Amino acid sequence: MKNARKLCVDILNTVFSNEGYSNIILRNELKKNSFNDKDKALITEIVYGTIKYKYTIDKILNSFLKKGIESLEPYVLNILRSAIYQIRYLDKVPTFAAVNEAVEIAKKYSSVSASKLVNGVLRNYIRDSEKTYYNKNNLVESLCFNYSFEKWLVNLFMKQYGGKITEEILSGLNERPVTSVRVNPLKINYDEAYEELERLGYDIEEGYVCPEAIIINKGKNIEDNQLFTEGKITVQDESAMLVAPALGFCEELKIFDLCSAPGGKSTHISELSNDKAQIIAFDIHENKLSLIKENAFRLGINNILCRQMDASTFNEDLKDIADAVLIDVPCSGLGIIKKKPEIKYTKNNKALEDIIQIQRKIMLNSIKYVKPNGTVIYSTCTLNKKENMENINWLIENYPNISIEPIYFGNLPNLIYENGMVTILPNKYMDGFFIAKLKRNW
Repeated sequence: MKNARKLCVDILNTVFSNEGYSNIILRNELKKNSFNDKDKALITEIVYGTIKYKYTIDKILNSFLKKGIESLEPYVLNILRSAIYQIRYLDKVPTFAAVNEAVEIAKKYSSVSASKLVNGVLRNYIRDSEKTYYNKNNLVESLCFNYSFEKWLVNLFMKQYGGKITEEILSGLNERPVTSVRVNPLKINYDEAYEELERLGYDIEEGYVCPEAIIINKGKNIEDNQLFTEGKITVQDESAMLVAPALGFCEELKIFDLCSAPGGKSTHISELSNDKAQIIAFDIHENKLSLIKENAFRLGINNILCRQMDASTFNEDLKDIADAVLIDVPCSGLGIIKKKPEIKYTKNNKALEDIIQIQRKIMLNSIKYVKPNGTVIYSTCTLNKKENMENINWLIENYPNISIEPIYFGNLPNLIYENGMVTILPNKYMDGFFIAKLKRNW
C-alpha cells in the first residue's frame, strides 16, 4: 500500500498537470488503494486543501526560494506545497511529522539534494512564521492571499459585486462542502428516508432550502448506502435542486433538457411530475447518456428518453415542440470551486469570454424549441454575471417577445434577487448558482 502522504503528492502532480479533475482522480486512487477511513480522510483533506490554497502556498514558497517555484521539478514542488498546507492549516497534524514525511518522500522518490532543499525551506518557514507575504493595505492583495484566489478572479468579482459580497463569495467557495441528498418520493417519503439514515448512523439535518433535501454532516460514503442503491435517495447540491421546481407544474408536459448528463435535473423533474412528464434528455456526448439511463433506472423512473445532440446546433425537427426547455448550459464553473478547487487555476478571462458564445447559441435554440407561451429555464453553476444576467439581458434586448418570469425561493441571506432572476451565493450548504425563468410570448 502507498504511503498516504506520498499518494497526496502523486494526486497533486496529476491535478496540477491538468490531467483531470481532483474529485475524479482522488476517488479513483482511493478505490485502488486499501486505506482505512482515517487515512482516506487525511488524504482527502491534504489534496483538496493544498489545491484550495495553492495561490497562497506558492506566494509563501516563492519568498523562500531564490529562483522561485519555477526552478523546482514539479514533484518536489508538490511535496513542499502539501507540507506547507499541513503546517499552516491543519492543527491536528504535528509540524515535525509533516516535515519528516516530506523530507523522506523527497529523498526516496527524488534525490538526497531535493530532500535537503525540502528540509531547508520548511525549517525556514517554521522559523519565520510571522513573515508578511503581501501588502496588507491593498484590499485585492489581502483577499487574494487570505482566501487564495488569483488577482484576475478577485478583480472580476470586485467589479461585478463590490468588496463586501466578493468576500462572502470567496469565503463561501472555500467552505468544506457538505453532501446533500434528494429524497425520491416515487419510492419513499421524506420522514421515512430521514429516520432510516439516522438509524444507519448518519449525522444529518433537514435541507437548507429545499423540502426534498437532507444534509449529510457525517457518515460513510452515501453511494454505498442501501437507500442510495435502491434509488430512494440521490446525491445533488441544493442549488441544483432549485432548478426543477422553478418549472412549476410539470405533469403531462413535454420537456427538453438540452444539457442533461448525468441527469440530476431530468430525474428531479420526473419525480416532481410523479413520473408523468414526457422528458427528452439530450447531451452532446453519447457516452454520457448511459449515466442518465443508469440514474433513471436506479430511481425507478420510466419517462425519460435519451438522445445525443449538440445543443448549440439548431435542430429543425424540434422546433415549437416542447412545453418547456431546461438549459443548464456549459459554463466557467466558478460557483463550484469548493468541490473542484482546481478551477481557480484552470480558468482565465479568455475562457470565460469563449464560453459565452456557446451559451447564447443554446439560448437561442431553446427559445425556438418551445411552443408559444412556453417556458425556458436557464441555469449555470457560475457567478460570472456575464454568463448569467448579462446573457439574459442580451437575449431580451434582441428578442423583445421574450420575458422574464420572476422566481422566488424564500428570503435567505445567500440568495440575491434581481429583476426576477436569482443568484445563489456559495455557502456551506449550497454551490454558487444562477437561475432565470423565461417565457416565449409568440
